[in-house]
Amino acid sequence: MRRVDECDSLDDLLRHALPAFGGAYLRRIYTILDRAIGMGCPLTLSIAGPVTVSGQHQAWLIPLLEAGWVAYMSTTDAVCYHDGHRSLDGLKAPPIHEVPIFGDDRALREEGTIRVTDMAFDEKVLLDQDRFLSALLQQQEFQKKMSGTELRYRLGAWFARQEQRNGVEAGLLSTCHRLAIPIFVGAPGDGSVFLNSMKLWAMRQAGLLKDYAFELDVHAEVFESCAYHYWGLFRQPSKSLATLILGGGVPKNFNLQPEPALGQVLGLPNISGYQFDVQIVTAPVTDGSLSSCFPAEAVTWGKVDKETYVQNTESMQADYSMVMPFLVKALLDNRRRYQKQAADLGEKKLFAKEPKARGYLRPRAGYRLFELRAELCEQLNKAVQKNGAWLLDSVQYPLS
Repeated sequence: MRRVDECDSLDDLLRHALPAFGGAYLRRIYTILDRAIGMGCPLTLSIAGPVTVSGQHQAWLIPLLEAGWVAYMSTTDAVCYHDGHRSLDGLKAPPIHEVPIFGDDRALREEGTIRVTDMAFDEKVLLDQDRFLSALLQQQEFQKKMSGTELRYRLGAWFARQEQRNGVEAGLLSTCHRLAIPIFVGAPGDGSVFLNSMKLWAMRQAGLLKDYAFELDVHAEVFESCAYHYWGLFRQPSKSLATLILGGGVPKNFNLQPEPALGQVLGLPNISGYQFDVQIVTAPVTDGSLSSCFPAEAVTWGKVDKETYVQNTESMQADYSMVMPFLVKALLDNRRRYQKQAADLGEKKLFAKEPKARGYLRPRAGYRLFELRAELCEQLNKAVQKNGAWLLDSVQYPLS
């Protein structure tokens, strides 16, 4: 351990000045992430909670995505919906502001203000966002059946146009579009992007719209997530995957499902779970919810690698908004330090001296998996075909 006044960086502080209790959990999470990144493991990200309405995406999430380490992410439909508020037309000021958590909510309702914990915005923002999405979903490019990842990729392109037109900072969907990072939503019906699609569907049913043909292909979206996991295990250099889980719920479960889908449901051989798994959740493990379960529990399902979980997994009970800025800053500082050393020594000497630098200095362009999805899905489809005998047997059962 070191005194804090002997620490020269966040890396030093997180490694050497958090000796025990909750601080030790933070130290372990940081060192596991450092190992995973240094190994060159693609990182999958699960994030629940109002990360876009609260501005956390611009504070630390987008900088993390731009490092090139994240292969894909799972989140909620609401995160995607609220991502568009800051780029709406006609705003005279940023639409989201801070309010007291324990203020007068009846007064806020009477003045038309909607609150999300300590963030708030005018109800008109939601109505304008609904109009924007309703107009957008009627465009010709959306009039087909598509996976949710394609929907959000296309939304990201339109959100980017809005941001550029109104001179606002890039949001989450436009960043993921630029980096071709797939965004999965395990419960698409539980959010207002899909509610606006439901409105257009209802209008067509009532004869108010002649044509509305958009449809989510949930099968294709789940299969695509499996294809990326399969790629991570067999098609990229580290032959392993790491996951960072922030909050629980459906995003966490969706993020962990590819392993049982590949190994138990599709019956493919040699499927392993995540080699690294760290999570920051508020739920206590004793509440019995999916949100609270430790990575060790996921080992019993095969979702986390049984050979490495003791060294490479950790669960911290905390509000991730309190610690992620520090973790991301420390990891990005490490990258910056390695970049400087590479400029001074050359990459070959640096990688010989500091093997972790190779993983940290992966190209910032990232994996661009959305652009590879057709190829990767076809590779998985061939593996399914090869396993046909097992699969045909697996659909037989003596029903009552």
